[in-house]
Amino acid sequence: MNEDAGPIFRQVAAQIENAIVDGSLPEESQAPSSNELSAFHRINPATAAKGLNQLVTDGVLYKRRGVGMFVATGAREQLLKRRRSEFADQYVRPLMTEASKLGISTTELARMIDRWEDER
Repeated sequence: MNEDAGPIFRQVAAQIENAIVDGSLPEESQAPSSNELSAFHRINPATAAKGLNQLVTDGVLYKRRGVGMFVATGAREQLLKRRRSEFADQYVRPLMTEASKLGISTTELARMIDRWEDER
């Protein structure tokens, strides 16, 4: 785990969220157990469990008593919706604010993005 990326339990939760978003952990599939996560990352099982439980609280995972935790139906769309909103807040709003300060219209900004994409 990366010490600069925040608390370890949040990193565990983010790793599972990423797997759900990229499709490698599909809805209704079983999530890794806290013991599996703790062994893989060499962390305390309680820390791994805290990350998993945060995802349960968020409605991304659900528990099946005696079986484990599973990805909730609709979890991927829920995560995509949240991440799109965060993307807009973190990147699009500041971009639009700066473009406005510079007198760049949304049409001109769209052309700039298109040119940048063509150059990639």
